[in-house]
Amino acid sequence: MTTIAVFGTGPGLGLSTARRFGREGFDVTLIARSSDRLGRWRDELAAEGITVTAVTADLADRDHHAELLGRVGPVDVAVFSNLIDHELIRPMADVDEANLAEILDGALVTPLSLIRPVLAGMRERGTGTLLFGLGASAKVPMSALGGYGIAGAGLRNYLLTMNAELSAANVHVAMLTIGVLIERSDAARFFDADAAAGRGLTPPRRDPDELAELYWELHTKRDRAEIDVF
Repeated sequence: MTTIAVFGTGPGLGLSTARRFGREGFDVTLIARSSDRLGRWRDELAAEGITVTAVTADLADRDHHAELLGRVGPVDVAVFSNLIDHELIRPMADVDEANLAEILDGALVTPLSLIRPVLAGMRERGTGTLLFGLGASAKVPMSALGGYGIAGAGLRNYLLTMNAELSAANVHVAMLTIGVLIERSDAARFFDADAAAGRGLTPPRRDPDELAELYWELHTKRDRAEIDVF
């Protein structure tokens, strides 16, 4: 039995990734805050013949990470997405110590709290793939996204370093660095509903099924740690 856990499942890339791996025979675990949405997605995937479990959890609640990971159990593939609070985004020149501290806590420290024990388990078992979706500002300076570029750059460095460190243990750590708006995603809906949400950015759009195929490629080929999507 092979398993995939999609942490922070959304209606765009998260759901597409669950479907892509599910089609290959993976048992799928969806993790997100909304039990209503999880229930709909679980039923949708189950109707396609995919074995799927839904786990309701707030990934921002680090006090319950150990409990959450215990409920999810060991997985062959773990997929994570950016944790972004749109209320904290401001131009880089307006980023101060308090703003940056709050962003780093949510977008860097919190993911590490989940990723580290997942990687430790994979290393102990001698197999596993961790996939992460990062925003383009992790690699390309973008003033409009402020402190999230700083947090993303730190997380990207961590993921690249861990991939190098764990390759001998047959653990592959890889990422998509995404500079497009993903169709059907919450971000796309937020962007379309609020003209100011774009903050001067006009990114191209991509179908999440195409990006899920890139995740599958990263998992199966295991020959690179990053694919840029711009």
